[in-house]
Amino acid sequence: MNPVLVVHGGAGPVSEDVKERLRQGIIRAATVGYCILREGGSAVDAVEGAVVTLEDNPDFNAGCGSILNTNGEVEMDASIMEGKDLSTGAVSAVRGIANPIKLARLVKEKTPHCFLTHHGAAQFAAAMGVPEIPAENLITEENKKLLEKEKREKQAQETESESGGYADSNIGAISTTGHGESILKVNLARLTLYHMEQGKTVEEAADLSLGYMKSRVKGLGGLILVSKTGDWVAKWTSASMPWAAAKDGKLQFGIDPGETTIKDLA
Repeated sequence: MNPVLVVHGGAGPVSEDVKERLRQGIIRAATVGYCILREGGSAVDAVEGAVVTLEDNPDFNAGCGSILNTNGEVEMDASIMEGKDLSTGAVSAVRGIANPIKLARLVKEKTPHCFLTHHGAAQFAAAMGVPEIPAENLITEENKKLLEKEKREKQAQETESESGGYADSNIGAISTTGHGESILKVNLARLTLYHMEQGKTVEEAADLSLGYMKSRVKGLGGLILVSKTGDWVAKWTSASMPWAAAKDGKLQFGIDPGETTIKDLA
């Protein structure tokens, strides 16, 4: 099978003034990951490389662009999974780490655990020699203004965010995004792979699971899905979802419904 890599940049409303930056950012993430695959790197290497690119870009809700909690602090989550043996690493409530995805991979490869959080994750990061950075380095002026606006309007913070995924080499791999509570309630990632196990195409499986989440719990979100044979899809019910897919030397990308641009990879 020829290498294929698909990435998303979170689902939700996107203002016009940042769309082009998001396009360029998602293109870069997909290109970085695809080049790792093309040069012989593993799928896990490629996923880590793509996610690091997003974490280092303040336009995305990850790493240095993370949305602030109600106290004005950055707490980050990350997870990574390998389909061939279902090995998994995840961290949550991480502070002062530039690239939580790297810490999640260390959990997968250096511990018998699947998930570390907050103080435990911080202690593990220190033991692994992961450098700690000042918390303020992860806070952007744009996100501070967003939090202040939400407090003024007395709205609960219901940010669309990256909310998990799953990988099984016998079926495929998926990453979900959107309203996290809804995604958890319907177990969106595994539900989508279940539909594929029942013989559905990637398009059908995505439509069925997103449709179920919308009708059952009124939840909006999106997903990227790759089958074990390399078929892929990017689908969402939210207003927008930056996405990009690289395969056979071609790069496809978009943000809004019905928007797909195709160009050659260098």
